[in-house]
Amino acid sequence: MKGMILAGGLSTRLYPLTLELPKPLVPVLGRPVVGHVIEYMKRSGVNDIVINVHYFPEAVRAYVGDGGAWGVHVEYLHETQLMGSAGAVRQVADRFPETFVVIGCDDVTDIDLNAAIAFHRDRHAEATIVLAEVADVSHYGAVIVDDRGKIVEFQEKPAPGTARSNLANTGVYIFEPAVLRRIPPKTFYDFGKQVFPELLAAGGAFYGMRQQAYWCDIGTPSEYRRVHRDALTGRIHLELPTGATLSNGVMTGQNANISKAATIESPTVIGAGSSIEQGAHVISSILWDGVHIGAGARVEDAVLGNKARVEAGATIRGGEFASAARVAAR
Repeated sequence: MKGMILAGGLSTRLYPLTLELPKPLVPVLGRPVVGHVIEYMKRSGVNDIVINVHYFPEAVRAYVGDGGAWGVHVEYLHETQLMGSAGAVRQVADRFPETFVVIGCDDVTDIDLNAAIAFHRDRHAEATIVLAEVADVSHYGAVIVDDRGKIVEFQEKPAPGTARSNLANTGVYIFEPAVLRRIPPKTFYDFGKQVFPELLAAGGAFYGMRQQAYWCDIGTPSEYRRVHRDALTGRIHLELPTGATLSNGVMTGQNANISKAATIESPTVIGAGSSIEQGAHVISSILWDGVHIGAGARVEDAVLGNKARVEAGATIRGGEFASAARVAAR
């Protein structure tokens, strides 16, 4: 089956971590998130994939290559100018002559994609959105469906207590080629803001499938932290990088050097090649590769980018710090 990973965005909500790193390469459990997405698609039988790239495109190409490392075939759409989620797919319409899947590169999930495809085909749908139950739909927008799953309304980010549904759009889509004819060529066009409302207004065969599954959009700092908590505590299973170990809610990357006199409290990720000196205390934090924590430093609920350095005696509580950042003692 064919599919597309939407990976062209700038991920500004994760600044400063993504100032010099494209969204597809943001690490989740020490591995670029796009690798987890490709593995998910492969498990679901999607093995012919297009990825759109824009920001640091060569870095994405260097990591993913032709997809052979995952046993899939990958081609690229290099957008020098971003054309929106729908506009990107429209540019490669000739690649999708049959039912196909679209997913964002920041979606970490174990949604049963095969069940969603069967649901889509059973209803002869033109478009199907996989829906997840969320505690606070005001962050996403509510999707209202009838008894057969046909979408009847979207409620954009309802105020607390006013939501008519607790179902959110996961960004996992199954489409027929007909949906591409609704997207004008060479035009900035978005699925959520344009294609879906127009499809709903036209009375098209537009469905939403509710699933009890894990789903997290890592595009915000709070959700980025959540996916790590969930992966470290077993709510979602993700492959570890080569040489990494996971024990008691702490992942330790290959060649990490942790003093026996340091204290690490879960849930925490220690990236490959990182070093933590004696007396340091790391609590519920995510350290990317090559991070150095000086003696006696305390890091709590923080995300430290590649090669960030925390000086001896420094204290960090919360926040995200870009690659190669230096945090002085205070």
